[in-house]
Amino acid sequence: MALTLRRGAATVRPESERAFAMPQTITKGYKALVAEAESLIETLSVEQAQALHGSDGVVFVDLRDPRELEREGRMPGAFHCPRGMLEFWIDPESPYAKPVFSQDKRFVFFCGGGWRSALAAQAAQEMGLKPVAHVAGGFSAWKKAGAPIDTASAEKKG
Repeated sequence: MALTLRRGAATVRPESERAFAMPQTITKGYKALVAEAESLIETLSVEQAQALHGSDGVVFVDLRDPRELEREGRMPGAFHCPRGMLEFWIDPESPYAKPVFSQDKRFVFFCGGGWRSALAAQAAQEMGLKPVAHVAGGFSAWKKAGAPIDTASAEKKG
């Protein structure tokens, strides 16, 4: 009889059982998903995003993890929405709905490198939020371009 060890929420099987497990076949990887999303949504360059930054009719949505915000800093004025909560915060029927998403504004999503934001913008668009876009290269490209950054959180940790 083989023992199954539990570590946290994951099940760890002995080496002898792993050899017999059927591997999963991934039919569409993240690159294909991101490329598909980018073909369906508007992608803004950092320069285009900078031109919109601070406009009354635009909400920048930062999808990064709180640890990324602390480590890298923030885009001034951006609304923070962890990626895992986006659909719940957009849907007005969700108990987690956020009023920011009911505004008649343009929503520009960004993450660390542009992959999560492409997928998020596609999901938001499919839910009916419009107009939406995402920033190519994400916060990394924003920072590299010398665009404004609030580093107060990052400085506290440093």
